[in-house]
Amino acid sequence: MSQITIDTIVGEPEVLEDEAVRAAIAFGADVERDPAWPALKEAATALQALQAADGSVPEASDHAEASRLFDVIVDSIAALAPRFPHDADYLAALPVDFARWRDGGFGTPDFLDSLVAFQPQRHRVDGLRHLVVFPMTTQNGSPARHVEAVLVETIWPEFIARLEAGAYSNKLFVSLRLVDFTAGYDSNSAVLFPETVAMREIPPFTWGAIFQDREAARYRRVVRAAAGITKLDLPADAVRLLDDQGLAERTFVMWDLIHDRTHMRGDLPFDPFMIKQRMPYFLYSLEELRCDLTAFREAVRIERSLTTRRADASAPALSEDEERQLDHAKLVQYTVLFDRIFRFPLSGSRVRNYDGLGGQLLFAWLHRRRVLEWTDVKLAFDWDAVPDAVVELGDAIDELYWRSIDRPKTAHWLAAYELVRSVLDPNPASAWAQGLPRDVLAGPPKGYTDLVMDDEFPLSMFYEALDRKLRPVVESTVGITGADADA
Repeated sequence: MSQITIDTIVGEPEVLEDEAVRAAIAFGADVERDPAWPALKEAATALQALQAADGSVPEASDHAEASRLFDVIVDSIAALAPRFPHDADYLAALPVDFARWRDGGFGTPDFLDSLVAFQPQRHRVDGLRHLVVFPMTTQNGSPARHVEAVLVETIWPEFIARLEAGAYSNKLFVSLRLVDFTAGYDSNSAVLFPETVAMREIPPFTWGAIFQDREAARYRRVVRAAAGITKLDLPADAVRLLDDQGLAERTFVMWDLIHDRTHMRGDLPFDPFMIKQRMPYFLYSLEELRCDLTAFREAVRIERSLTTRRADASAPALSEDEERQLDHAKLVQYTVLFDRIFRFPLSGSRVRNYDGLGGQLLFAWLHRRRVLEWTDVKLAFDWDAVPDAVVELGDAIDELYWRSIDRPKTAHWLAAYELVRSVLDPNPASAWAQGLPRDVLAGPPKGYTDLVMDDEFPLSMFYEALDRKLRPVVESTVGITGADADA
């Protein structure tokens, strides 16, 4: 098995269904039942208990046990490696990084070499699995760089491959399904990012992965509950998403593919990833919402374009992949809308909750345009008006970005605040709402950010009422996977 190699062409729709690919998929199909996997998982879990937040094992008295666990981890990786021929370079580099860590006295780990060798974006084949072992943080999970072990499976249907090979190219995007994992992913974390790994220097990053099965599973659970609580009559297509985990996963892949590429496209007055930048959190809200609303806008465009073509008797018939794109384009609109307005505002704390604020903004925008109504304790939408109203909010954010290219940074911040404030009422105690003092306006940006309240835009009365019933459902999705979705 270890002699088989795969040379997948990134982004090409002609997925290489040759013997090597089929064999690699088969080798990894039941890897979670290989005795080496629970041994690896248990050893990594035990090692986490010895690690400090920076990933080191600081107590000399723990080094003997750490060394024993190291042997189990490395031996397990070696036993499992033949199941992942496409990751041979990475799985060969891992034991070297582990050995360097042990030989250095279990100080702060450095797994740069193995990270550089791990290139999952080169093998985007539906059903292909990866074994991932790194000392790393997990976004919305553990802030400590502990050794985590994760088994994942690629989600890459043919219609997505064709989208990515065409107008929505994103060579760095990897879509995954969680199979099994250590404690860091028994959490709300739905991403696997290379920047979370412990390493001595920052290399150029060549991939970023999202767990669409977790996104789809928590969406289905939360939206089903929210629809019941708000007495919302869901359209038939939206119900299909709640009834079919696989359909929901593929829909989230399409959403995330377009969202992810949007961060580096458009009129961008600042680094859209805002890495290590100190900005008011509502700037993050608008950036994430901009990307989601771009995905929504593109889904509307795809749906309308393909619907027009299908109705044109003189036009060629839609291909099978185009039919799937048409179907999923409509579903992307429901996922963006409902995930944003139901789950996001009620997830996490109210301390600078930028995703929550984005959901509040979308809800209020639609309500103020009477596209969304909350009457007689029942939620209803004017479905024909929804697409254009949502796109209008995206256009307003795009206009803000375009104008801000010519503005000083703090002037952009003030303009962004006014956009949010035009839709959402700020905290009555807000210094921003009352007008920042002249000495702050004339001073450094830090003065601006210091006066932003942790909950600058509190939940509305609608969300306060919904929170009491829906938050327990949101919190029940911690650690959920696609396998748990219908439990």
